[in-house]
Amino acid sequence: MKTLAVGIGCRLHSSAEQIEAAVRATLGSHSFDEISTIASVDLKAHEAGLLEFCSRHALPLKLFSREQIAAISADDPSAAAREHLGIDGVCEPCALLAAAAESDALLVRKTVHAGVTVAIASTTAHLACEQTSNDTQEQDLQ
Repeated sequence: MKTLAVGIGCRLHSSAEQIEAAVRATLGSHSFDEISTIASVDLKAHEAGLLEFCSRHALPLKLFSREQIAAISADDPSAAAREHLGIDGVCEPCALLAAAAESDALLVRKTVHAGVTVAIASTTAHLACEQTSNDTQEQDLQ
């Protein structure tokens, strides 16, 4: 079941191999088959390594604006992201945005591997909230 949203931040010209190595290291006991989407900042829309990585694994890439990312509070702000992009982070807020989840849905906080940052959020926390909300609405109608 695809239940993971993977947020990725990377240096300019990071290769697909570097990104894959970082994602594999961060997944731990999870598998690629559990990934529902990859997410990053919209400035990475033409980043060849990121696009190639997503293509190799047939994973959709969701891109978020700096404004959307800035609306998510960062527990561990990144000086590099602040300097280069004007936001406090990329991988954690993008994973959360892609999962449509709150910060407690982060399964893996920011990890860094050779210039690539990766965070993983669970999409099931959002689904559980929706299910609870729908159950409550149904109960209210009775």
